Amino acid sequence: MRFAVTLRAIALVLILGFTWLLANSMLGGDGNSLIRSLFIGAQEEPTPEPRPHKYKCGLSAPCPPKHLAFRLTSGAANVIGPKICLEDKIILSSAKNNVGRGLNIALVNGVTGDVLEIRAFDMWAGEVSELLKFIRPLHEGTLVFVASFDDPATKLNDEARRLFEELGSTAAKELSFRDSWVFVGAKGIENKSPFEQRMKNSKTNNKYEGWPESLEMDGCIPLRAPLET
Repeated sequence: MRFAVTLRAIALVLILGFTWLLANSMLGGDGNSLIRSLFIGAQEEPTPEPRPHKYKCGLSAPCPPKHLAFRLTSGAANVIGPKICLEDKIILSSAKNNVGRGLNIALVNGVTGDVLEIRAFDMWAGEVSELLKFIRPLHEGTLVFVASFDDPATKLNDEARRLFEELGSTAAKELSFRDSWVFVGAKGIENKSPFEQRMKNSKTNNKYEGWPESLEMDGCIPLRAPLET
């Protein structure tokens, strides 16, 4: 007798419970979730993975003290201009209207990190003499950021290539028609620069019809100690 009473009580509780859940669902409540939680238990919401932190110029890690963060991007074919980011500031880009076909060069004070001058030199229809006037008189320790656009090499002569080699380049002597090139050198550098990339123009391997793919390079450049006077 007691067993029968207990069963009726349990049945009544279940009927009332499911009736409430059904009504709650019809009225807009999340009855299905409640039912699932009754049978499988509550499940914790997955914790979203933290987004990777980006540092100056999009670097994946911060630069050490007394270093300049940079990112160089060469032009894409003759359509998208090059870009130079320095210490989280875009100093050269199509949006700033200071890029041009050929070699895009930014000069930076190697002690303070201040931008000194930005110029573009047309190496297809321009004169190499303008480029030579620009890089011959550089002061000791001046940083030189170079990003190519379209054609960086047709008008380069032996002197221009030698001057870039003196700035630490290993690719300048072989730079050819429509190659992609990014480079950071310095006046008075003792060794070859670790910051240089070149993509050769090749009909069989070009990403674009007549041009290789764009290059991107980033890193941290140590500032020089002030020269003793």
